[in-house]
Amino acid sequence: MHQDLYNVGTKIYYPVHGVAELTALEKRNIGGNDCSIYVLKIVESGLKIMVPTNNADAVGIRSLVSGDEIEEVFEILQSKEGGSDNQTWNRRHREYMDKIKTGSAFEIAEVLRDLCLLRDKKSLSFGERRMLETARSLLVKEIACAQDKTEIDVVELIEGFFGDKAA
Repeated sequence: MHQDLYNVGTKIYYPVHGVAELTALEKRNIGGNDCSIYVLKIVESGLKIMVPTNNADAVGIRSLVSGDEIEEVFEILQSKEGGSDNQTWNRRHREYMDKIKTGSAFEIAEVLRDLCLLRDKKSLSFGERRMLETARSLLVKEIACAQDKTEIDVVELIEGFFGDKAA
């Protein structure tokens, strides 16, 4: 029997969509089997998603980042590695999307850092700017919720790592 990991009212991270609130825990009969279902509401869009609790790990649902993990995210953002434009945009785009889809705050931080560093070397394309915005938005919302800060405070903190260009 699967143990329910999250309680109603808890904010969690749902890959690609970002921070979600667990609004209900329901029992459903699916294919003749009784299942526990997380009912999630994506904070950004209001989208309602239902995930069987025994499938939560496979989907990539996880707790919001902890204080130590946030420090690690900030270390990644401050490191000056990355930002390589040696490969084609298509290949970079695919690599960045794969990292964002993992749901890992560390991988998303790498995408944000790489694109901010790349932006210092050249003008970003429309697709690159959208990817940068997606990565920044996902990180900012999660860190703001995890630390009970405003998104503006988190944006200002992250901007400090890259100068005022991260806005």
